[in-house]
Amino acid sequence: MPYYRTALRMLGASQNPKLSEGDKALQKLGFKIGRNEYFAPTNVAVYFNGKGNSQPDPYFNGEGPERVDCNFCGACMTGCRYNSKNTLDKNYLYLAEKNGVKIFSESEVYDVRPLDGNNGEEGYKVFWRSSTKFFKAKGYYTAKGIIFAGGVLGTVKLLLKLKKTSLPNLSDVVGKFIRTNSESLIGITTFDKDKSFSDGVAIGSILKTDENTSLEPVHYGSNSGFWRILMSPMVEGKNVFIRVMKIARDLLIHPIKNFKVFTVWNWSKRTQILLFMQTINSKLKFKLGLFGLSSSMQEGNAPTAFIPKAKFLAEKYAEIVNGKPMVLLTETLAGIPTTAHILGGAVMGENSGSGVIDKNNKVFGYKNMYVCDGSMISSNPGVNPSLSITAITEFAMSKIPVKPEG
Repeated sequence: MPYYRTALRMLGASQNPKLSEGDKALQKLGFKIGRNEYFAPTNVAVYFNGKGNSQPDPYFNGEGPERVDCNFCGACMTGCRYNSKNTLDKNYLYLAEKNGVKIFSESEVYDVRPLDGNNGEEGYKVFWRSSTKFFKAKGYYTAKGIIFAGGVLGTVKLLLKLKKTSLPNLSDVVGKFIRTNSESLIGITTFDKDKSFSDGVAIGSILKTDENTSLEPVHYGSNSGFWRILMSPMVEGKNVFIRVMKIARDLLIHPIKNFKVFTVWNWSKRTQILLFMQTINSKLKFKLGLFGLSSSMQEGNAPTAFIPKAKFLAEKYAEIVNGKPMVLLTETLAGIPTTAHILGGAVMGENSGSGVIDKNNKVFGYKNMYVCDGSMISSNPGVNPSLSITAITEFAMSKIPVKPEG
């Protein structure tokens, strides 16, 4: 618990003070399904001072950069335009650089070799190359200790590669116990021209719809309408033929509504994305092949693009905002579910037979090696995991002795 408090302070998290159109509709949905007491504004890493102005660093005794009061433009997801969102370059990375850390952006680590050729007790040689240049610059650094923090798709991919080459002592659990929060992303486009779903913060509220599921409205800033080209009517079916027939039927039965949805002006302003998440504990596993990472089921029911509860809630929400539910074509045509929270692959365990890292985030089989990102998470939290990732990392860092001065 102390590290959750530390994480909240470092991220500058505070409760969203303003409910938007989409948040209020979610609150109405809570009343409609008898769960109104489980609706709440979210804690978000955004600066609010209520004065509409800039302020010298309000979090770290003036050591950080200035912040600007949030104006609720809704563009948090695509990058705050007004210096109000507390991204890592305004806290951890900013303060690290002030303390002498050098950050090399657009650089990809492709190999890590123990200097002693064994368990890394003498340190490591870390090889890097440019991730953006055609003729790639490259080099290496040596370090006494290293931390993998590239997210699931970065860390797990690299560890799977290194287990076959320079880090053979890594646990056989690498790449296993992948979770997705068993999610569904549904867009509700309203037919009411006076409604705006761009106002607010990216995710300003949450509704616990039952003991295993929650629902959040996700806002995108005005004119952020890329997803429009990938949307289709929300249908379900056992195979692609049935789903295509249902799409065709929907287009024929509701031609005017579909025309309005596909041609709506300023799609992001008139569309509320609903993020449906579950704690259901299905497990996937990754393997590294010729074409990169591929996934398969390890245990439990496979994540699905067709979740009855999500469909029910989306339809109820659509009634409230006078809209039509739409989903991604990858779901209706290919049946591939979408996730915003990929987790696991280098999880904690009692030993190397059950995990890649121990309870202090140390990698089994190697000295002074840690994993501190979403790949360490060993269950479906059913909500955004960023605070837990930060808090667990703070705990892990507290176990590393402070380096003596001089």
